[in-house]
Amino acid sequence: MTIGPARLDVVINYALPRTGIPAAVSFRKWVAAALAGRIREADLAIRIVDTKEGRSLNRHYRGKDYATNVLSFPADLPEGLPKGVKMPLLGDLVICAPVVAREAKEQKKALAAHYAHLTVHGVLHLLGWDHEDERDAECMEQLEREILASLGIADPY
Repeated sequence: MTIGPARLDVVINYALPRTGIPAAVSFRKWVAAALAGRIREADLAIRIVDTKEGRSLNRHYRGKDYATNVLSFPADLPEGLPKGVKMPLLGDLVICAPVVAREAKEQKKALAAHYAHLTVHGVLHLLGWDHEDERDAECMEQLEREILASLGIADPY
């Protein structure tokens, strides 16, 4: 397995009962795999939410009135951090557990593998990757495949 960042601080917040949701150690492993060879230090937070909170955040930040599987909030603060504060803030991910569970079932995927994919996908967004056009989408999907394969997870596409 590829070695992750030299220093990684991932905070996981479960805003609903954890039944069926992977443990924090799994999310940290997936984040480390996504960052391996790309960034040396990172601080980020992952919040696992219900449909109501997921829908509210998607409506507020993206103008879309439905809960989506993962939202990425890069910490690209134009003003930077206060003087003297040195933190490698990468950003925040919000993962909507009911949407992930529904998609995994519909797509006949293992639930943990789908969480891994969406975590990797979200982290790549925090690093600036996007899929707004076909070329960018193909590049991002290939990178996701490679990262997931390093974790022993099959092609999600």
